[in-house]
Amino acid sequence: MIFRGATKLTAIFALAGALAMPGAAALAQGAGIGAAGELVDPDVLRVCADPSNMPFTDQSGQGFENKLAEFVAAKTGRKSVSYTWFPMVTGFVRQTLRANRCDIIMGYAQGDEQVQNTNAYYRSSYVLMYKKGGGLDGVETIEDPRLADKRIGVVMSTPPASNMARANLMKKAKVYELMVDTRFTDSAAEMMIKDIASGEIDAAVVWGPMGGYYAAKSGADLAVVPLTKEKTGSRMSYRITMGVRPSDQEWKRTLNRLIKDNQAEINKILLGYGVPLIDEQDKPITQ
Repeated sequence: MIFRGATKLTAIFALAGALAMPGAAALAQGAGIGAAGELVDPDVLRVCADPSNMPFTDQSGQGFENKLAEFVAAKTGRKSVSYTWFPMVTGFVRQTLRANRCDIIMGYAQGDEQVQNTNAYYRSSYVLMYKKGGGLDGVETIEDPRLADKRIGVVMSTPPASNMARANLMKKAKVYELMVDTRFTDSAAEMMIKDIASGEIDAAVVWGPMGGYYAAKSGADLAVVPLTKEKTGSRMSYRITMGVRPSDQEWKRTLNRLIKDNQAEINKILLGYGVPLIDEQDKPITQ
């Protein structure tokens, strides 16, 4: 329902029918209701999610976190996936995970104290988008002098806005709202891509999973450049985890094993949605 900046920072996914791995039931053992005081359902993967937040989740199950949830359910021996829908706004964790209405948030930025993070299952960054062949080919940083006289789109209150201010790019910038109700209007990433196509802006900076997905969907010939070479200002890259309750230690261990054993399959889901994946050395992951 909203654009997620540094929370999804909270990317959120085409292995929907993946088969359960051998021993999946054993993997799930101990994570059931009452086990070690945990309230995790052993039969149903109960997911906390935003009902209208593509490409992460939506009620029709088309987001990459929806597909990832189906994958996790199969791998942990769950019979089905159910959702507690709630817009990802203030109170999301309190009204869903902490209220024991669901057991997992499929994508959550590492280090947020509202949840217990699993190990990261992907790392991505904000990206710079522009038309190929439009004079910006080869630009890889916000500080590049070729951007000095350009009008750049940026979402308010996100890390790139701070870096753009340091580079004196905000005077001509077009600023997009952070909170957008996508039931009634396009996401910030969609609006940016339309504005690049029309010439309203020359380039845009947006969270990578959103930029990559909507750029591919648009069919436009756009460069989508991960901002991994910034030398000053706010960091542009973030690790994304699954979020569980602090009390659910065995559930976290189960998910950590799943991530470790199935990273290639997880990457395939994410790459299928255009998510720009980078490793710990900021090198692109392409398979």
